[in-house]
Amino acid sequence: MGVAGAPGDDPRPYFFLSYAHIPKSDPKDANPNVWVERFYRDLCEHLMNLTSLPDGASPGFMDRQMKPGEPWPVELSKALAHCRVFVPLYAPRYFLSEQCGREWFAFSRRAAHSRALNSNNSSSASAIVPALWVPVPVKQLPRQAERLQFANEEFGEDYAAEGFYGLIKLRYLRDEYERAVYHLAKRIKEVAEMTQIADGDAEQDYHSVPTGFGPPGGKRRMDISVLACSRSELPTGRSPDCYGAHPREWNPYHPESSRPLADHAADLVRNLDYQVSVGEFEADADRMLPKGPPVTPGMLLLDHWALSTARGAELLGKLTAENRPWISVMVPWNRADPDAALQEDAMRATIQTDLAPRPGDEGGHCSPSGGVPTLQAFSQELPVAVKAAARHYDRHAQTYPPDGGGGSKPQVLPSGVGYGSGIPARETKSNAEKAEGSLRDREP
Repeated sequence: MGVAGAPGDDPRPYFFLSYAHIPKSDPKDANPNVWVERFYRDLCEHLMNLTSLPDGASPGFMDRQMKPGEPWPVELSKALAHCRVFVPLYAPRYFLSEQCGREWFAFSRRAAHSRALNSNNSSSASAIVPALWVPVPVKQLPRQAERLQFANEEFGEDYAAEGFYGLIKLRYLRDEYERAVYHLAKRIKEVAEMTQIADGDAEQDYHSVPTGFGPPGGKRRMDISVLACSRSELPTGRSPDCYGAHPREWNPYHPESSRPLADHAADLVRNLDYQVSVGEFEADADRMLPKGPPVTPGMLLLDHWALSTARGAELLGKLTAENRPWISVMVPWNRADPDAALQEDAMRATIQTDLAPRPGDEGGHCSPSGGVPTLQAFSQELPVAVKAAARHYDRHAQTYPPDGGGGSKPQVLPSGVGYGSGIPARETKSNAEKAEGSLRDREP
């Protein structure tokens, strides 16, 4: 897979501009996104001057540059798989857009995968360079957006107060606009040349990519727990290559991956706008398996080799003793592991029997009986597991109304609404219709 390199030797776009389309109030109105397009052209012009890109190369990607008749989901997937920097254009509308959330998560997942391939490359975490189009209150930002620096001092005080839209529209701030665009171009160039992000899957199904934005002001949580061996407690015949001093250090996709799987999973879940707790099931079982309603949705990363020990089998028995569909179970099974064939039949039997829902039970998410064969397959399956756990949690959790709400009787949250939901609570029918309109708006 290709990575960003020295100036002039990488033909990939320097940046992908992610922005929320402004709908027309009337079909006869002029293009309401004309100022974003102007901003994009100015940014590209600066980058052409700052870099040694060859003639004909485009320094950036914006969906409006696609030609009529081109399959826009395919082109977006290609651009997200190959761009070197992701530039989200912050505005209140941006964080309400399903399409912008998809673009953000697609790039973030690619960056997380790149970190897993090379854990020494922490710089890939900074390959998102926000640009402020319209000022957004911090409380409206998703967690992953809040963590990024977007009010850069070198862009000027007027930029922080007005954003690029204010600078470009107010004539007396035109010089400040030129200054801010130039410094953003320099920042994109610097980040592109110092990061090492591997190319992503250019053929991914764009429509299957989840949004990375939760409900505004939401405090969604997800528990990730590991049931795995440690290097000092391995079954007879099991190689120690995938293990560390503690179960949490389990890395089933070694040597392709250089990070513990729990750390990679936590990155992906955070990019879905969750607050994440990561631990070991030995210590987490009592908290994650309470009597009565669930406390939080969860995910169990299961090392089948751990079930060869009496303690591992006992812990799995605690999980399966009751129907708990709000805990998704993922079973990595690296077929490139020389020891995989020794336990594959037993692993399949466990998934098909012990982890299968009993008659009448509400089935939660569990990996297919063949396990999850690769790191990339794990990254693709994880959002499905998160959504399932959140959906079942919402169905089973109890909440109490605020004071004056008619008493303290527990109420069951409706599916897909509220705390922990995989579907933002704001997504009403009218908003769903708006989302559909946004999809049509993406077509050139």
